[in-house]
Amino acid sequence: MAMTKSRRRRITALVRYAVLSVWGVIAFFPIYWIVSTSFKLDTQWFAWPPYYFPSPPTFANYMNVWFGAEEYAQTQYAISSQKPLISLYNSTVIATTSTFLSVLFGSIIAYGVSRYRILSEVRMFQLLVLRMIPPIVIVAPLSLYYTAIGLIDTRLGLILVYFLTTLPYAVWMTKSFIDEVPREIEQAAEILGASRWRTVFEIVLPLIRSGLVATFLFILILTWSEYLLALIITKTQVTTLPIELSKYQGSTEGRVYGRQAALAVGITVPLMIVGLIIRRHLARGFSFGMVRR
Repeated sequence: MAMTKSRRRRITALVRYAVLSVWGVIAFFPIYWIVSTSFKLDTQWFAWPPYYFPSPPTFANYMNVWFGAEEYAQTQYAISSQKPLISLYNSTVIATTSTFLSVLFGSIIAYGVSRYRILSEVRMFQLLVLRMIPPIVIVAPLSLYYTAIGLIDTRLGLILVYFLTTLPYAVWMTKSFIDEVPREIEQAAEILGASRWRTVFEIVLPLIRSGLVATFLFILILTWSEYLLALIITKTQVTTLPIELSKYQGSTEGRVYGRQAALAVGITVPLMIVGLIIRRHLARGFSFGMVRR
């Protein structure tokens, strides 16, 4: 007997859900493993068969890493050279400041491109190509230049380089949102006497605030997790969280996976909190359909 249409639909849905479930387990298991490892005792990091659940769970790894409850001598890296809380402060200041500047100036440039064509399509493509250059190509001359002008190992130096390297993303993303804003709204504001700058900051940008939030989070993730430029430009005075995390790669008693996992979880949590706070804007920003012609 031929299979009915409704039965085929149910079987197709069942197969789809099964495939998505398997994919979900594969995708989220590493995240679960990092979180569970951060709560495991030292003896459970290398145990075989592995402990899939910490028994008993402990906060010792978090206390040791974030609050210096215990010091561990290192052969190649000095874990205690700078406390992770200081690195958290550095990453917060550097990432948020550079991201804010990138979105602010990127949206202004994008407005000029969208409304006045200050950059042609070729120039826009060239702007994006600049971001595609591998960072390893520029780190050597950038390090020499920063040393000469006194910006090496400073927060300002990292803020400037992050701002310039993420600006192309900000321009490209915000331009697509500005293109969706009807020009008639701006013309009506001008008729009522609003200046061009007032129109941009009080009408256009508020209309695309969800798109700006999505752009902000995207760039924030890039700057928060950037490693290579921070490794070359910073030395000892300014250390970001990715650099701090790399210090746990070797120790006299083997790899300290529990403390490394505790630090990794702490690095991820702030981004998750920001994402939860602005999730309403993200849902609208990534689909951007609140402005209709």
